[in-house]
Order: sequence, then structure tokens, then C-alpha cells
Amino acid sequence: MFKFITNRPFWVNLIAVIALTALIIFAFLKTLGIITKHGAYLTVPAVVKLPVAQAVKLLESRGFEVIISDSVYTDNAKMGIVLKQFPEENSTVKVNRQVLLTVNRSTLPLLDMPALKGKSLAYAMDILKRSHLVLGDTTFRTDYMIGAVLEQHYNGNSIEPGAKIQWGSKVDLVIASGLSNENIPVPQLEGLTFSEAKSILEQNGILVGAVIADNDVRDTLNAFVYWQNPPRFSEDKQLRYIRPGQIMDVRISAILKTQTDSTLLNTP
Repeated sequence: MFKFITNRPFWVNLIAVIALTALIIFAFLKTLGIITKHGAYLTVPAVVKLPVAQAVKLLESRGFEVIISDSVYTDNAKMGIVLKQFPEENSTVKVNRQVLLTVNRSTLPLLDMPALKGKSLAYAMDILKRSHLVLGDTTFRTDYMIGAVLEQHYNGNSIEPGAKIQWGSKVDLVIASGLSNENIPVPQLEGLTFSEAKSILEQNGILVGAVIADNDVRDTLNAFVYWQNPPRFSEDKQLRYIRPGQIMDVRISAILKTQTDSTLLNTP
């Protein structure tokens, strides 16, 4: 065999080597093209607005690799559908090309509850809208901060700023209606527990002001009121009056006692 090669001129052997190398390269490239489907192209189908599972199944059946590149939420589209695709529909791409999908979430996202207390109703409504929340019921309570938000509630309970709340939830607001022109008798709070006194004040639209607790108080709500300002009666025993939205201060003690020193009745 070697004699056959050596008996031929060098240039003949060189041409043979070049031809054999070219043949091997051609065969390799041909085989590689078959394996990688070189030169084969596909048209990307339209999957926007399709449910995600259906879109993935369709694309994979056409020979595409599917990647969920982003998951967002928009309330003007159905949940769990494809919002965007890349490459776009009817694009001509090579086989085995990746298709990136942006999908609409199938569950509502959680948001941070904004701080609305002290804001005007109009401003609070704007904040709710920008926070993807909805204004629910509005109730009014006597308070000097007329038109301001006094409380914010969700599902019947007070909700603090920063608490998690579902996108699109309704938030109920308590709004200050201003001071009433109606005069009502100052309620008698002395001898009541602070919980009872607080309830009476709220029923009459009167605000709780300073709450001064004695050193023995451990449970504020069950402590007893023994001093109030303003007192129910004046120094000449005349009934005093107060308007809803005004403030009353109290002193409380762990034991039931009566303020006997009349000189202390009006001292804070």
C-alpha cells in the first residue's frame, strides 16, 4: 500500500489528500446541517391573547423553545393569557429558535396599603386610583378636620399603611364632617371604665383627648375614670354643654375612686 503511494509523483498524492480532505469536510458540514436543520425556517404563530398553557403547547408543537420572560399584571386583560411575544407573529425564524412570552398573572398581586389619614378626600381618591385600589363606602364623623380622612378600613377592619392588600380591593374611609352646631350636655364619665367612657364619647362624636393614667394602671381599657375635663357641671352646679368634634380629657386609675377635691376638678 505504501509502495503504491510512494511510486506516484508528489503532486498526485497532494491532490489526492486535498480532495479527500474536502470530501470529509463536505460530508461533515452536510451531516451537521441535517442535525441542526440548517437552512430550515419556520413561521412564528400568533399566541397573544391565548391562555399561557395553550400558547406553550402550540409553540412547542411547531418546534420552538418557549421561555416565560416576564409575568406582569394588567386589569384590562384576562388573567393568565399571553400579553406579548418575541419574535412577533408571522416572523420567519430558524428552527429551534426561542420564543419569549410576557404573560398576565393568573392571581391578583398584593400591594402596600397607602397612608390616607389626614389627607383630603379628593387627594385620597387620587392615591387610591394610582395605587390600583378602589374607594368603597364613605362615612362621616364629627371632627374639626372637615373633609379629611380620619380612618381607613378594609373588610370592616382598620388597615394600617404598608399592610398588604390585594390589587383592586375596596377601601372604606371615615371622613371628618366638621364641628356640629348642636350643643349636647357634657357626658358623665367619672365612675365608668375607660372602655365605657370611650364608647360614650364616640357615640356622641366627642374626641378622646389626653388620657392621664395613674402609676397603678396596667390595663387602660378596664381602668376607672375619676376625673374629666370639661366636668359635667360648672362651679355653680349648672349643666355644661359641648359640641360634637370637641375634646374631653380624662384621668384613670386601676381602682374605682371619686375626685373629692373640687379645686382639682378643672386641673389637668
